Amino acid sequence: MKKNVLKKVFAVAMSMMMVGAFMTGCGGGGNDENVVVIGGSGPLTGDYSTYGTSVKQGAQLAVDEINAAGGVNGVEFKLVFEDDVADPVTATQAYAKMADEGMQLSLGGTTSGACLAAATEAEKDGILMITPSASQVECCAPDNAFRICFTDPLQGAFAAQTVKDEALGTKVAVIYDKSNDYSAGVQKAFEAKAKEIGLNVVTSQAFTSQSNTDFSVQLNAVKSSGADLVFLPIYAQEAAYVLTQAEKMGLDVQFLGSDGLDGVIEKAGAANVAALEDVLLVTPFYADEESAFVKAYKDAYNAVPDQFAADAYDAVYAIKAAMEKSGAVPTDSDFNDKMIAAMTEITVEGTTGTMTWDASGEPNKAASLVRIVGGVYELYE
Repeated sequence: MKKNVLKKVFAVAMSMMMVGAFMTGCGGGGNDENVVVIGGSGPLTGDYSTYGTSVKQGAQLAVDEINAAGGVNGVEFKLVFEDDVADPVTATQAYAKMADEGMQLSLGGTTSGACLAAATEAEKDGILMITPSASQVECCAPDNAFRICFTDPLQGAFAAQTVKDEALGTKVAVIYDKSNDYSAGVQKAFEAKAKEIGLNVVTSQAFTSQSNTDFSVQLNAVKSSGADLVFLPIYAQEAAYVLTQAEKMGLDVQFLGSDGLDGVIEKAGAANVAALEDVLLVTPFYADEESAFVKAYKDAYNAVPDQFAADAYDAVYAIKAAMEKSGAVPTDSDFNDKMIAAMTEITVEGTTGTMTWDASGEPNKAASLVRIVGGVYELYE
């Protein structure tokens, strides 16, 4: 009789232990109730590793600052970040891994394709997602999704309008990466706006990720077209190749880039700084040496922050602002509902500008026209 009783007691105890273990392992990964876990992914290896690394470092700097100041609502931040190699399938796997590790808020993906995959999963889970840098419009289609950067259409239209308003050129050429969502998206919007406002686009030259080091064909086409301005809606590494090759062939035109051009000074290197002189870019951020963020980033990583790092830094501070506004803590049953609702009620004085958001998830902030002079950025005046 005693044996049967003991067996029953043992069985009940084991069942309770198993249930407890299961509950700890799902929907939060057994998180410390005084810690909120923020997950994100980006390319830490491969062709676009610079951008994922910048996002990770910018986010981590903000996390460290916030924790050093005492956290928010009695809660500290923890960042988990995975390498998604800018691939949607890998990004989905990375999201699942971070969810298993207790992710409660998401930075989505660094690049648009990867972020679309992450956004799908975040929408299913109902968690707040703030992507620092994924600029494709669809990334913010779900109600729980917000972004820090500008969309591709907004960037392209703004760049075209800037060319006209500032009288930067009368014959415009475009060099873009047709295999990249960001580049092709900005190019399409730029040319549509150019047509609308009467800008003369004389040639549009494409390349792909398989042919992104030698730009002699595109640059010779630009030269033959008689263009006096070249718009470059491309990333910094490709831009560095374009600009150094253009200088070597003696192509004397004005170059204008979108925010992906940020970081071109470092990519081109000190030996090629002359090739970057007077290059313009439209961006909400530039590395002002007097900025507290720039100084802190350089101290932490011995590197100059780019647009991606600045966007990620601001994304984490947006999370902080939403927590402060809502009073939410991770143990609240409606934690993410509160966080999502708070996003349209906050104002963030970020390193990329003063930002508010509406229900579309898009940021309301200004962009600047920046010029490279003597190997440093300065406002165009």
